[in-house]
Amino acid sequence: MYFTCFEFYAKLVVMNVPGPEELLYLPEGMDKVTCEEDKRVPHCSIFTFHLEDHTLGNLLRMQLLRYPKVKFAAYQIPHPLVNDCILRIQTDGTVTPKVALLQAFDDLRSITENLEKAFDEGHEIFLKRK
Repeated sequence: MYFTCFEFYAKLVVMNVPGPEELLYLPEGMDKVTCEEDKRVPHCSIFTFHLEDHTLGNLLRMQLLRYPKVKFAAYQIPHPLVNDCILRIQTDGTVTPKVALLQAFDDLRSITENLEKAFDEGHEIFLKRK
């Protein structure tokens, strides 16, 4: 039996794609976020977010870089088929990386709430014009 190049490639892609349950649910006993201190760099921690991608990584990185006490913030996705986002945060030492990350989450939550409120108000205005 012979396959065209496209059929062969399609079969390879399907074999490597993780199942939907692997993309949505954490295995039992696994934490959503793990944290380890980077021993090579002072005031630096590495956070691994399981089952997350570029959306969360870039959002957190951009928010963290707005803080003057954060010296470095970057994320990486180890492999396209592994749904982990690894975030590295280095601070100037006046706050810990964990505190900076929690502050970023709080600020992003308030930004999201303001955006939702503005959207709802705009939607109501739009419906009244109809």
